[in-house]
Amino acid sequence: MKDKCVVVTGSSSGIGYEIASNLLDLGAKVIGIARNHEKSDLENKNYTPYSCDVSVHDKLEILLKQILKKHPQINCFISNAGYGNFGPLENYSTLEINKFLATNLTSHLVITKHLLPHFKRNKIGDIIFIGSEAGLKGTKNGSLYCAAKFGLKGFSEALSKDVANNNIRVSIINPGMIRTNFFQNLNFEPGDCVENAINTRDISSTVVYILSLNRNTIVDEINLSPLK
Repeated sequence: MKDKCVVVTGSSSGIGYEIASNLLDLGAKVIGIARNHEKSDLENKNYTPYSCDVSVHDKLEILLKQILKKHPQINCFISNAGYGNFGPLENYSTLEINKFLATNLTSHLVITKHLLPHFKRNKIGDIIFIGSEAGLKGTKNGSLYCAAKFGLKGFSEALSKDVANNNIRVSIINPGMIRTNFFQNLNFEPGDCVENAINTRDISSTVVYILSLNRNTIVDEINLSPLK
């Protein structure tokens, strides 16, 4: 991974933290974007943190221009930032719906939009979206979350076809229940048994696997589920 310079969103905790940590251990350079890095203990000379709420798109765009100027060697993007919200759709205000989609869907599109010209100029790039099993099948009280994840899956599939001739690979990983702080503000969580949830290390290992494949191999989609 020493030839990789990777942008990771949501890098301060959960899946994003584990991905960033694993990539750093393998010698990659990582640019981490998160709302708050104070809760993160990532300390590595190859790690550069940037603070930003990805749902505020005008500020996000300004930051992305700064990052690309300071880190022209960027050649990978792990699009992970997001949060969960579940319940009947009528319980959400229009403001809450817009905020949720701005984080869980539109931010992925905005960052990709800014990185694509850079990847195309350099004639190389990898983009990996962290999706969800909620993007594969609609679930009760998941209308908002499923809408975002179904949208992300469709975006990934279409984008992959758009950029294949530019030596840019696009993948999406759709995990089921993962034992992270994702559930701390929700009224459900995985069962206590180890078989009830995916370990975050398995997600980061899947990312490393995709990035380490020969350039002529594209992984369109990987679905990961707990044993039980």
